[in-house]
Parts: sequence; structure tokens; C-alpha cells
Amino acid sequence: MDSSAVKLETKDLKATYGKVQALKGITMKFPENRVTAIMGPSGCGKSTLIRCLNRIHELTPRTKVEGEVILDGVNIYSPKVDPVAIRRRIGMVFQKPNPFPTMTIYDNAVAGLKLNGLRNKTKLDALAEKSLRMAFLWDEVKDILSKPGTDLSGGQQQRLCIARALALEPEVILMDEPCSALDPIATAKVEQSIVELKKEFTVIIVTHNLQQAARISDYTAFMYLGKLVEFGETAKVFEKPKSELTEKYITGKFG
Repeated sequence: MDSSAVKLETKDLKATYGKVQALKGITMKFPENRVTAIMGPSGCGKSTLIRCLNRIHELTPRTKVEGEVILDGVNIYSPKVDPVAIRRRIGMVFQKPNPFPTMTIYDNAVAGLKLNGLRNKTKLDALAEKSLRMAFLWDEVKDILSKPGTDLSGGQQQRLCIARALALEPEVILMDEPCSALDPIATAKVEQSIVELKKEFTVIIVTHNLQQAARISDYTAFMYLGKLVEFGETAKVFEKPKSELTEKYITGKFG
């Protein structure tokens, strides 16, 4: 991998919940304007890893992070770095769609912008439309923007959450199992959005779905018991895995 193309990287990253060590020294690089999929069995540390990438992990009581997460050459865990600013640069989409229940579709899309002090209606309108278009939702909601976000289907709600993250114009988008609660049609639309997003953003997605990782990612990481077992170009990881553990997981012989 060309080092000049690395947007984000971890160095000996360790994370704990109380006395439980969830990450055991993760060192890896995330290429810019690419989709990286993180896969592995439940409890292997996938979600903890991406929660560490924008310092959300530390919001949970009794947690600890050691090591480095480097964004554009700067360790985001440095005392000089504002975690709120990092979470704006590194957006997050969660497993379950979570539109704000008391807000309209429009207000959901611009919620983060308003929290950051933007009040100019023209700018809000433009960024709302831009983010909804990037999430492949604009054509479905442009005439019902005043309706509650919770009126949308599950798949539409998830794309609304993606739009809400995109409106802040982050540099990196983290997605934690964004399609796990969606049907195949809704999943296809979210995947279409993810593939398009890498033109402007660096995308990191946690997925249990091996077919999804193979379809949409450029790079794939396989984790097991808090460790990084294998990382590389997706085609190589799936077709010629270096680790026997990776091969067993991909071929369904795991466990």
C-alpha cells in the first residue's frame, strides 16, 4: 500500500472494558478514498475498533485506550486534540437506524449542522439536499421533508442517518453493521451509497456479511479474539488468504 494514500492508521491500539481487553495491539492502515471492511465472529473486537477510531469508546464508563490512532499524521489521542473536533472529522453510522424521533426528515438531515451553530437557511438547504443525494435518498423524500423521520422505512431511516453524518462533511465515515437490520432491497441501496461515498470519503465498515465485504470493499481485515489476523486487498484476502484462520472463516469451517 502506498503510504501517501493512508488516511488513518492505528499503532499498537489496545482497548479495555473494565478488566476485559477487547483489542490486543492492533496495527493497521486505512487507505484514503477506499472502503475497508472489518470482519470476524461476534466478540472479536470489530465494533470496539471503530469506536476507538473517533474516540466514542471513551464515552463508555470504565474504558481505557492505549496506543495511537493517527489521522493525517496526528495522533487523535494526544492531549492537545479536541475529541469533539475528531468526531466531526470522523463520522459514525450505527447498526440500528436512529433518526431523532421528534424531528422531521429535513431537521434530521441538518441536526449536526445546527448543533455546530449553522443557521443560514440557504446553506442548510443546500447541505441537506447534497447529503440526501449522496445517501441515495433525495428522490424518495424531496416532497415529504416536513414529515417525521420515523415515518420512513427502516432502509430509508438508515440512509437518513448516513445523510445526517455526511452533512457535517467529515473526512472518514465509520459504519457499524449498517445493513444488519435491513432487507435485501434496502441493503442494496445502502451498499450503492457506500460505493459512491468513497469518491469523497474514506469508508470503514464493520460487517458480519462476507458477501457484502466481497462486494463493496477494496480492503478487508479479519479479526479474532481482539487481534488482527489478516489485512489486505479484498480479492487477495478472499481468494488467497494467508492465514488458516481466515480461510476457515471465509469457507464456513470456523469453530
